[in-house]
Amino acid sequence: MIEEIDLEDIVLIAKKAGEAIMKIYEKDFIIEYKDDKSPLTEADLKANAIICEQLEKFYPSIPILSEENKEVEYSIRKNWDYYWCIDPIDGTKEFIKKNGEFTVNIALIYKKTPVLGVVHAPAIEVMYKAKKGEGAYKNNQKLPFSFNQYPKEKLLVVASKSHLSEETQSFINNLDSKEIEQVSKGSSLKLCMVAEGTADIYPRLAPTMEWDTAAAHAIVLESGKKVSVFESTESVEYNKVNLLNPWFIVK
Repeated sequence: MIEEIDLEDIVLIAKKAGEAIMKIYEKDFIIEYKDDKSPLTEADLKANAIICEQLEKFYPSIPILSEENKEVEYSIRKNWDYYWCIDPIDGTKEFIKKNGEFTVNIALIYKKTPVLGVVHAPAIEVMYKAKKGEGAYKNNQKLPFSFNQYPKEKLLVVASKSHLSEETQSFINNLDSKEIEQVSKGSSLKLCMVAEGTADIYPRLAPTMEWDTAAAHAIVLESGKKVSVFESTESVEYNKVNLLNPWFIVK
């Protein structure tokens, strides 16, 4: 199945969604709030419609799980081998703040593992992409760009801009390195920074959903890095009964 999927098709779909998002981003827009108090804009809905329509057109046999669609019951999902996992705008809070740090996330999951991912940040014109066995790229440059050979001397840590928990900060403060530099970033760009080597570690000891991480997780894997469950060597898995991710560390 994955052999039949053209990564560039998915890149183009993400770009189409990004163009629609930017038209709304550049004007005043209405913000609504979902039942869980998370924000929702017309850009989320427009991008979701474009992505779902295009994926159904190109790959009609692959089911879709999206943050903005009606949740699919586990009794149905558990029978899926392949499926798309989508977040039309990851980092809606950053979108609302207009700081550019939001992404379009499109992932293909195979048996609990992301095997293809596209993370597009339209406001800053950055495109990450990866497909299993074919490497990961940022704007067509192969990842990783660099590798920290002396982590005991200095560590560059990236953490959430809008969701930094006390537990995460405590973990960072106790890292074993002479010098710790901490930066904040929105959306799944944090995982991508570890993939490219501009950050050494991203600890997330706070809630995230599967669609928040799936696309960037594929990019991390193809860069030779890992997304591990906190205090475990196990990888974060997808298509769980509960779509909430466990706490995790990217490194």
